[in-house]
Amino acid sequence: MKKPTGKTIALLIVAVVGAGAWYMTKQRPLVVDVAIVEKNIPIKVFGLGTVEARILSKIGFSLSNSIVQLNADEGQQVRKGDVLARLDNTEQLARLAKSKAGILSASAAVKGAAAAILKAKAVLAKRTQTNRRQQELYARRTISAEMVELAKLEQDLAQADLDIAQSNLLAAKATFANAQAQLKLDKVVLGQHILRAPYDAVITARQMELGTVVKAGESVFTLVDPKSVWVLGHISESRSGLIALDHPAEIRLRSRPHELFKGKVQRIDIESDRVTEERRVFLSCHGCLDKFSLGEQAEVYVTTAILEKALFVPENAVDDFDERQMIGTVWILINGSLARQGVTFGHRTLDARLSIVSGLPKNAKVLTRLPKLLKQGRSARIEKDNNS
Repeated sequence: MKKPTGKTIALLIVAVVGAGAWYMTKQRPLVVDVAIVEKNIPIKVFGLGTVEARILSKIGFSLSNSIVQLNADEGQQVRKGDVLARLDNTEQLARLAKSKAGILSASAAVKGAAAAILKAKAVLAKRTQTNRRQQELYARRTISAEMVELAKLEQDLAQADLDIAQSNLLAAKATFANAQAQLKLDKVVLGQHILRAPYDAVITARQMELGTVVKAGESVFTLVDPKSVWVLGHISESRSGLIALDHPAEIRLRSRPHELFKGKVQRIDIESDRVTEERRVFLSCHGCLDKFSLGEQAEVYVTTAILEKALFVPENAVDDFDERQMIGTVWILINGSLARQGVTFGHRTLDARLSIVSGLPKNAKVLTRLPKLLKQGRSARIEKDNNS
């Protein structure tokens, strides 16, 4: 028998190695990981936001003058009605004193007009009685007609004096009412020299200093109702469709990164931002706003649904994924062989997994990791740990 040469042995080795490689890459069943049904999976959407206040007021005086007293500063808590600042009221006090003097003068005029009426009534009564007697005497032809006419004229003049006195009383009363209104107005204006807190609040800014001449309507303090502080989150339109009022949320503040606070959706703006394509969502935040800082950045996670049962596949295991229509192609294991399958997705988790809602054949398993050498029709088996 002829002994094999070195060349023949080398060819045999190459053939064996090639056959092994062919078997390993083409025929040996691939070991794959497949998705399993998961239960009670929360679906959350993420957004960036800031700490804001629903009730924020910039308050000032309704008239112009110099500030002579400041009782509050930034960071201070104030109660409703507390005096925050005062304006110089010297000129207004003088006006108020003048109004009080006007009240006294008008009151005296009313009393004088009332007394004049009493006098005019007495004169009229006397002239009326005189005229009656003169008429009786004239009827008996004991006096002349001229004397009767004179008595009648004096009665008419007395009636006219009474009418004038009554008119003067009405004018005096009107003057008195005007003086009262002026006094009330001057008291109101005097009160406007004092700036009071409109509600229980925290002062977030003081814009003026002592001695500054402020203009009417110019801001002196900025106030915030601490009970109205909330978190404004900006959520992408593509993720915001399922958000509803009272949905639970989790919030992480930049100043306290190791704490996760609970909250709820309080308001959803109807109008989206046309530039950033985001919706504004306002959330309460329990316990995180005791020492708030307006404008502080925050991360918000809103839970939009909890899936009782769902089959998830990682997004990187999906081919041709269409985010708008939520469709794509996955690899499946069916009857021991690999195949590509188009499916429809429902929800997306924050860790980039997609829930499959339709398109899977019965008994098909979905690959969660795409190994090398994938090929349609190739045999595969499930990793034991994954399948257990």
